[in-house]
Amino acid sequence: MVSAKRVVWVAGMCALLVLGALAGSGGSGTAQNSTRTTIIKEPYTEYSWWLIDWVTGGIVCRVTVDHAGLPTVSEVGNACGKSVADAWWLTPTCNINKGPCYGLYAFLAATQPKEREVVVELPMPEIWVTLEGCTPTPPTNLCQGLPTLVLTAQEPLQGYQITNVNGRFDGVPFICPNTNVCRLPLRVTPLQGSTVDFWADSTYGDSSQVFTAQVRVIDSGVLPQPGAAGWYVDVISSQWTGQAPASCAKIWEAFPPVGAPPSWLRTPDHFELMASEMPYYYLAGRLISQGLVDVSACPNGGMLPNGYADVCGLDKARPLVAEWQNQFDHQIIEVANETGVPAQLMKNLFAQESQFWPGEFRVPFEYGLGQITDQGADVILIWNPEFFQQFCPMALSAEACSRGYLGLSVDNQALLRGALAQQAKADCPDCPTGVDLSNVRFTVSLFAQTLLANCAQVSRSVYTASERMAGRVASYEDLWKLTLANYHAGPGCVSYALHQAYQSTGTLAWEEVKTRFTPSCQGVVPYVDQITR
Repeated sequence: MVSAKRVVWVAGMCALLVLGALAGSGGSGTAQNSTRTTIIKEPYTEYSWWLIDWVTGGIVCRVTVDHAGLPTVSEVGNACGKSVADAWWLTPTCNINKGPCYGLYAFLAATQPKEREVVVELPMPEIWVTLEGCTPTPPTNLCQGLPTLVLTAQEPLQGYQITNVNGRFDGVPFICPNTNVCRLPLRVTPLQGSTVDFWADSTYGDSSQVFTAQVRVIDSGVLPQPGAAGWYVDVISSQWTGQAPASCAKIWEAFPPVGAPPSWLRTPDHFELMASEMPYYYLAGRLISQGLVDVSACPNGGMLPNGYADVCGLDKARPLVAEWQNQFDHQIIEVANETGVPAQLMKNLFAQESQFWPGEFRVPFEYGLGQITDQGADVILIWNPEFFQQFCPMALSAEACSRGYLGLSVDNQALLRGALAQQAKADCPDCPTGVDLSNVRFTVSLFAQTLLANCAQVSRSVYTASERMAGRVASYEDLWKLTLANYHAGPGCVSYALHQAYQSTGTLAWEEVKTRFTPSCQGVVPYVDQITR
C-alpha cells in the first residue's frame, strides 16, 4: 500500500544526507576496507648453542634460538641441515666419566638480550545497530509507533575519532557527516524487508568493514492506541544489540512469519502450555517392560511381539505415559530460551524420534531423546564450531582441538563422536526405570545445538543449489522444514532435492522440494509433516 511513498521518502532522506555531507565534511561515501597494523619493539633473549662433536671436540654447527631450553630438531635442521639434525637427535645420552662418547651434544655458548620489531594488528572501527522509539519483543515484535534505526560507530583507538557514518538504504547512498551516530527514520518496507549496508570513516584515514542489516517494517492494520501496536518490526544483523532474532534467522537471513510464528515454531512462556497426552504405544511398551505399569489384567502382558504396547497395555499405561512425555518440558523451554531453537519444535522432534524414551531400543547406535547417530555427531562437530570448541577439550588435548574437527586424525574424530554419543546415551540397567535421566539437561541442549548445526548446513546447501542466501529463495518456515529433513535424512538427500527443485522452479518452497526426494529418501516427507503439523 505504501511502497511507492516509501521509495520517495528514502530517496529524499538520502539526498538531504548526501548534500549535507558534501557541504560539511567532504566525506567520500565509499568504504575503504583495510587492515590496521603497527610495529612495536619487543624485548627477548637470544640463546646461542653450539653442536659439538664428542670425539674431536670441534664445533659442527651454531644454532641461535629465541626461547629457553634446547633447540628443537626442526630448528637444528634449518640452521645445520638434516644430516646434522639427525645425528644430534640420534646421539644417546652419554656419561663421559664411564666411557667414550660418540655423536653430537649441544652446548649453550651465550645469551644476549635483544629487541625485534613485531607487526601487531589493531582493532578496526565497529558500528552497532539499535532502535529508538520501540523495543521489539519476540515473537511478535510489535511497535506502537514507527521507530528509528540508529547506527552508532565506535573508534577503539585513542586519539582518533569517527568522522562520518555512511551507507546504502536499498541501494540508495546516504552519509551522516561529522558524527558517529546516524539516525534513519523507518517506514513500511516490502514483505521481504529492506537492506541497509553501512560503514564508518575514521580520522585514522580508513573505514570500518561494511556491515549489513535486514530491516522489515509491516503495518499490522491495528490503529495505534494505548495497549495496541501498529507495526511489526524485525532487524537481522550481526551488529544488532537488541533481543536476539528468531533462531537461525541470522544464519539464513530470513525473517520469521509476520506477527507470530506457527505453533510448532513457538516457545511458550510457561511449561504447562506444552503439556500433551499423546497415546505413545512405543513409550508405553518401554514403561511396561521396565515393570513400571501393572498389566496383569492384559492378555500377553499388554505387549506386542515388536516391543510396543497393545491396546490394553496402552490403556493401563496411559497415566504414566502422559506424565513421562511432559517431564522434560521445563528443560526444553530453558534450552529454547538459551539457544533460540523453538521449544515446541524440539518437543515434536523428540516425540517423533523416540517418543520421549532416551534409551536405545528400536534402532541400534541411536541415542537420546533425539536419537543422535554417528552422522549426526559429525554434523554438530563440523557445522557448530562454538559447540566443538566447548566439547572437544573434554575428550582431547587443547592442542588437538585447536585444529578444528576436520583437522583431527580419523581416530580422534571417531573418539570425539564416541564421547558425544556416550553423553547422549541414557541406558542404565541398574536404574529403576532402565534409563538415567540425570543428564537430560545436557542431552536437550545437545539436540538444540545439533539443530543449529543443521541450520548452518542447510544454509550452505541452499546457497550451493541457488547461489543465493537461503532467506532469498525460501521462507523461514520452509527452511526449518528443510533443516528437519537434513537432521533426519542427511545432507545427501536434501542437497539432491534442492538442486532438482531450484532447476525446475527457481524456488525452494518445501512443497516443491518434498516432491524431488529420491525413493530412498521419501520417508523424510511424512517425518517432517508430522513434526510441523
